[in-house]
Amino acid sequence: MTRSQKIALQVIFFLYVAAVLFLCFAHFEQTPAIEWSLWGIPSDKVVHFCMFFPFPILAFLAFDRYTDSVRSTLLFSGITLLVGFLLAWGTEWGQAHLTDYRSGDPLDLLADGTALVLSTLLVIFLDIRKQKKR
Repeated sequence: MTRSQKIALQVIFFLYVAAVLFLCFAHFEQTPAIEWSLWGIPSDKVVHFCMFFPFPILAFLAFDRYTDSVRSTLLFSGITLLVGFLLAWGTEWGQAHLTDYRSGDPLDLLADGTALVLSTLLVIFLDIRKQKKR
């Protein structure tokens, strides 16, 4: 991958993080509430899952030069997962304590964490598979 492609992926990653922060803290009171569920899971939990699932994938694409062995893949994935959890916890804490128009919900944090874990496992599997093909 060229240097310009790597920089573009890093910019995309940081734009994604900015978009997540915007979605977590923006006022959406003018938007009509649409309540639906997917297999009994409320729509807002599905949205939280979808917001946080790309985090490990985009982090890996932006910074994968640090994953040349299984050990480094696991270390990088662990750090990425920790940072993702901190972002998810920070947004929920911020909604609960820094805004009067949003509330923190532990089930949102559970949806975020589930997405992060599943996505991280996918990244680990694909990266180790790529390493074994070399």
